[in-house]
Amino acid sequence: MMPRRRQGVTIKHVAADAGVSLQTVSRVINKEPNVRPEMAERVQAAIDRLGYVPLIAAQRMGGSRSRLILALNDRDRTLVGWRKREGTDWVDQMLLGGMLACSDHGYRLILELVDTHGDHIERELSAAIGALQPDGVILTPPHSQDPLILNLLAKRGISIARIGSLTPGPGFSLVMGDEGAAQMVTRHLLDLGHRRIGFIKGACDYELSGWRVTGWRAAMAAAGLATDLIEQGDFEYDSGRIAAAALLDAPHPPTAIIASSDQMAMATLDLARERRLAVPVDLSIVSFDDTPVVRFAQPPLTAVEQPISEVARLAVERIIAEQRDTLPPADPMSIPARLNVRGSTAPPPPLTT
Repeated sequence: MMPRRRQGVTIKHVAADAGVSLQTVSRVINKEPNVRPEMAERVQAAIDRLGYVPLIAAQRMGGSRSRLILALNDRDRTLVGWRKREGTDWVDQMLLGGMLACSDHGYRLILELVDTHGDHIERELSAAIGALQPDGVILTPPHSQDPLILNLLAKRGISIARIGSLTPGPGFSLVMGDEGAAQMVTRHLLDLGHRRIGFIKGACDYELSGWRVTGWRAAMAAAGLATDLIEQGDFEYDSGRIAAAALLDAPHPPTAIIASSDQMAMATLDLARERRLAVPVDLSIVSFDDTPVVRFAQPPLTAVEQPISEVARLAVERIIAEQRDTLPPADPMSIPARLNVRGSTAPPPPLTT
């Protein structure tokens, strides 16, 4: 005869053990501020004693909030990195900052991948929203500027954190100082003595791609230099290789190249080796993102480190503040990036100065 399965501990068991209402247990689970310390201690003691694990349904008993925040990321680019077993550091860092912030406030963070270019995006996103009922959504580029997504979420009254977009629309914006970062990178190369600095742009459907070009142009113009050494990329390796080849084949090729992603920078590095150009002796290379692939390259690449984890943390905290009606300022929040200088940048060859 099979032994009977032991019934799981529920929120009702905790309430009975602590001698309080179900709503009080839910408020303690959700770390709400309007619970007396002694009451919170009594409920927590019952939770520990019974080994209770809160379920989402139990967490919602204190009100209509789901205590869930949904993060959306671009499906195609994320899956490409995962399938190549190269990882996607953007997603890793976003989850790091977002999950830790959610944990501090009794929330959960869930990641969904959405195809911006698909014709079924509205159905796909509506299904996810309907199933999860999130209190807020974190949008990353290019979703953060997509009017269809923004309007769908706004109609449902969901708090929206928009990373990497300043396009007018619902929600609040968080940016990472891309224009200033591009200026900083360019000035670094100018200070080394470079005067012909090429630039590989990112995908056109990302606002931040334009901001980086603007920063590069501004720094070059301030130095009285031309900005004709620029090629289009899409953040991926193949596009970086094509763009780097076009720059190096120019009548007066650059002595330094700034790539708008690590994959395009790695493509530039590989192409330079094939052409017997020593990095950084013959060609300096700078990247954006600073994922592990560039830190372990030979030589390690100088790169812009974006504060993705910090931005995700702030996005979560802002969404939660909106839920609790303790709104911070509505202005866009800008968190500056930093430049990590490594072995891929040096003064240009003497004959080119």
